[in-house]
Amino acid sequence: MKYEIKINHAEKSKIDEVDFNNLPFGKFFSDHMFIADYTDGGWKNFRIEPFHNLSLHPATSAFHYGQAIFEGLKAQKDSAGNALVFRPESNAKRFNLSAERMGMPSLPEGLFTQAIEEIVRIDHQWIPSGELSSLYIRPFMMAVDEYVGIKESDDYTFIIFTSPVGAYYSSPVKVFISEDYIRAFPGGVGFAKCAGNYGASLLPLRFAKQKGYDQVLWLDGIEKKYFQECGTMNVFFVINNILITPPLEGGTILDGVTRNSVIALARKQGYIVEERDISTDEFFRELALGHVQEAFGAGTAATIAPIIGIGFHDKYFELPAIETRVISTAVKKELFAIKSGEIADEFGWMLKIPIAVHQAD
Repeated sequence: MKYEIKINHAEKSKIDEVDFNNLPFGKFFSDHMFIADYTDGGWKNFRIEPFHNLSLHPATSAFHYGQAIFEGLKAQKDSAGNALVFRPESNAKRFNLSAERMGMPSLPEGLFTQAIEEIVRIDHQWIPSGELSSLYIRPFMMAVDEYVGIKESDDYTFIIFTSPVGAYYSSPVKVFISEDYIRAFPGGVGFAKCAGNYGASLLPLRFAKQKGYDQVLWLDGIEKKYFQECGTMNVFFVINNILITPPLEGGTILDGVTRNSVIALARKQGYIVEERDISTDEFFRELALGHVQEAFGAGTAATIAPIIGIGFHDKYFELPAIETRVISTAVKKELFAIKSGEIADEFGWMLKIPIAVHQAD
């Protein structure tokens, strides 16, 4: 099903104000944004407008009661200049899982994908060409009832904006295992990509950075001994040539699109992958024996970020050198090649937007 989307083009592009050779993450924004309204029990008023600030009532429900969810995707260019968006259907499905958990209306998956296609097509010139650069796509939904009272909102706004970005992490990361703070509990919202999950992580992240680390490595909330996630990423370990990542069961871990892709590519390349619990006891025992070969985070923003060191209590543990890491290097190479269109997309992951056909629009 195709949706009617009204388009109001920006009178003047801001693209000349951006240095595409020096792109920070999330600081610059493209010329347009997609907006849809949920009122009277349905989605309506689909439109693309020039990027602008929002005007919201002080009693807007999302400010007070946290009904806000989001997603993150990336677009790149192939050698012919067409746009390639990585796995938007997976993000659409996860977006609706988050919406259901937060008591928010689902969004038609076709609308989610079509809106992304349209906004990327219109702002395709904002897609960077650098090797580690991309056009970051941020869809989000928030409750917009002008009402002070704890209840599910009746009205919502869905928006997509885009941002040309460089690498999220410019170098390998060091992570600190948190025992004082917990990210998620069974039955909670750990699997949902809701704003509150990230807000609650900021104070522990501050403490980790004060100790010289880049991110927090979370433990489970019950026994405080099993690894969960790593800040903005799912976490992977390679021990005795086996790729291990915590399982999704229990609802405390985000079902990462990059996580799923890493697992699929590793298995395709012939590596053994285990989705299972891994404890701090097991990890540090295997590390002492010399069996830990790799650790890395996987997420849309970071893609694959090598972890070079882990802090636990008052000790710092150095991990094997990046140059020795076989599995993450091989998976990352193939993943980047698929995303850029350099090799065939046998998984059917990429949404190709033929920009050349629309140059006269």
